[in-house]
Amino acid sequence: MADLSSKVAVVTGGSRGVGKGICEGLAEAGATIYLTGRSQSFDDLPAERTIQATARLVEELGGKAIPVAVDHDDDDQVRALFDRVASEQGRLDVLVNNVYKIPHPPAWGGGFWEHPISVWDDQCGVGLRGYYVASVLGAPLMVANRSGLIVNISSGGGDTYAFSASYGVCKAGVDRMAQDMAIELKAHRVAALSLRPGVVKTEFILDAVASGAARMDLDTAESPRFTGRCIAALAMDPDVMEKSGGIFSVAQLSREYRFRDLD
Repeated sequence: MADLSSKVAVVTGGSRGVGKGICEGLAEAGATIYLTGRSQSFDDLPAERTIQATARLVEELGGKAIPVAVDHDDDDQVRALFDRVASEQGRLDVLVNNVYKIPHPPAWGGGFWEHPISVWDDQCGVGLRGYYVASVLGAPLMVANRSGLIVNISSGGGDTYAFSASYGVCKAGVDRMAQDMAIELKAHRVAALSLRPGVVKTEFILDAVASGAARMDLDTAESPRFTGRCIAALAMDPDVMEKSGGIFSVAQLSREYRFRDLD
């Protein structure tokens, strides 16, 4: 198993879903994890879907958790997060851009002209611009140490239609962002790449299937922690710069790095 006990990570959107699983995978490897979420402003959220709950799980799994309430629509709050990391740790080894705002109601199917224009702002705001802002503020810590890894969480929607037009634009942008950041970071020995989980058994997907809002075969679906184990393996790869600028699936890298999903 990867050993990240000396590494510092920031995971955006870590309260639930894939973000929570990423925190779990990094925690198994002993990382110090700053995990963000807006859970303090969601009074109606179940207790198990908050950054505090994820933080407790991180500690149980062997990591060090530092939960931080951040609204990624607010650049000042994001700046304060990275100022805190710089002050408390003096380094940043892994940045996982995962935060995403699911439109309410979700934009599944139909024509783009039938969806509220706010769907674009939800998906391409927090889910794309938010990646850029966190990278802008986190990269200087990595550049200063001439080491680091930025992972943009994406999906197959970057290549093929999934859910809605705005969703595809968001994911294609996430992929292109990693590719172009990699070019500019190469001389500083900082890697940037895009990572695509498969169908994942997140709380949102499980709720949607249970309610009949979505039809998906979850028999072969991945656990959220599978993505976290993938990022842990990437973070420990001494040759990760060779992957900088690439777009990879979690399943693809599981075969290369020989990590497994939960049984």
